[in-house]
Amino acid sequence: MREAVIVDAIRTPTGKGKQGGALSGWHPADLLGEVLASLVGRSRVDPSLVDDVIAGCVTQSAEQSANIARYGVLAAGFPESVPATTVDRQCGSSQQALHFAAQGIIAGAYDVAIAAGVESMSRVPMLSSTLGQDPAGPRVGERYRSRGGLVGQGISAEMMAARWGFSRRTLDEFATESHRRASTAAAAGWLERELLPLAVDRGEGATGEMLRADEGVRPGTTVEVLAGLRPAFHTPETAEEHPDLSWVVTAGGASQISDGAAGVLLMEAQTAKRLGLTPRAAVRSFSVAAADPVLMLSAIIPATQRLLERAGMTIADIDAFEVNEAFAPVVLAWQHETQADLAKVNVHGGAIANGHPLGASGAKLTTTLLGVLERTGGRFGLQTMCEGGGMANATLIERL
Repeated sequence: MREAVIVDAIRTPTGKGKQGGALSGWHPADLLGEVLASLVGRSRVDPSLVDDVIAGCVTQSAEQSANIARYGVLAAGFPESVPATTVDRQCGSSQQALHFAAQGIIAGAYDVAIAAGVESMSRVPMLSSTLGQDPAGPRVGERYRSRGGLVGQGISAEMMAARWGFSRRTLDEFATESHRRASTAAAAGWLERELLPLAVDRGEGATGEMLRADEGVRPGTTVEVLAGLRPAFHTPETAEEHPDLSWVVTAGGASQISDGAAGVLLMEAQTAKRLGLTPRAAVRSFSVAAADPVLMLSAIIPATQRLLERAGMTIADIDAFEVNEAFAPVVLAWQHETQADLAKVNVHGGAIANGHPLGASGAKLTTTLLGVLERTGGRFGLQTMCEGGGMANATLIERL
C-alpha cells in the first residue's frame, strides 16, 4: 500500500498584513517562490522530480490571480516542466492542498508533490475580489438567501460565543494565552526549524533587516489590556439585526491579518527511501466536513469527529492539536465539544498571536504541528481549520 510521508515543511514568518508591514513590499509570487526554493534546497531534492505543486490562495485577484501557484514555481527557479495549480477552500486552502497532494501520492498519481499556500493581505486585501459587488448578491442566488442569508464571519463568531455561553473575560484570557505561548516559543528558539527568515521590505525596497519572527506577536498582552478594546462587530445596524448577541468578540480575540507563505514537501514512502531522505511524518487520515453556512465556523467539530472515526482513534490518542484561531470562540467551542486538553492545543500559540495569512495558514499549521510533535516527543498530531461557507478540513499526521 502506498504511503504519503512529509519530508520537510517550512514557512515564512508572518508580516502584518497592512501597508508598512514587514513583508508588504514582497510580491506574493516571490513569497511563495522563496518557500518553494528553500523547501527543495534544504532537502537537496532535484525540483525536476516534483510531479505537481498545489498551492492554496483565497483572494485570487490582482497580484494573486491567474494561477499564482505556477508563478511561484517559476519564481522559485524550478524547471518549466513542473506544473502547479491553485486551490481555494477559503481559510483551509493549503490544508486542502495537503490533502490533494497526499491523496495523489496514495492513489499513484504522484511520487513527489508539494502542498503550499500564500496570501499577501497587505497587497491583495481580503474580500477585494468582491469590491464593487453586493456580497449577498452575485456570489449567491435567491435559493441561498432564502435559507437565512449571509453574515460576516465576525457575526458568526459572536453567534458561537452566544451559543456556547462564552464571556468576554473567557475570550480575553484565551487570546492572552495565545500571545504568551507564541512569545515563549519564539524566545526559546522552538520555531527556528520551521521559519524561513526573509528580508524586510515595507514597500520601498529591502531595508537591510531580516524578519526572523512573526511580526504580530505581542509579549506584553494582558487580560487587562484586552479588556479595553471595544467589540469589533457591534454597530447600530448589527445590534438591530442580531438583538440576541452579547458582543464579546474584539480585534484582540480574532486572528491577525497577515502576509506569508508556507510549504510542505510530500513523497511516497519508498520514493523518499530511494532518495536517501528521512521522512519527518506520515499523513494518516484526512476529512472534510460542512455545517451551517450561517453559523459558518463550527464545521471543525464534525470534521474532527469524522477524522477520528476513520482513524479508529479517540481525542485522548492525540498528542498535539493545531486548531486555527480564526476567533477565540471557535477554538473554545471545538474544545467544549471534543473535550480535548487545551494544554495540547496550539502549544506554540495560534493565529490570534502569530497571524492568519489565509491561503497559507493550512500549510503553516502543519509546519508548526510538526515542530511541536518533534519538540515534545508526541506521536500523533491533529490539525483542523474552519472555513468560509461553513466548511472545515481535518488532518491526522504521525511523527516518524
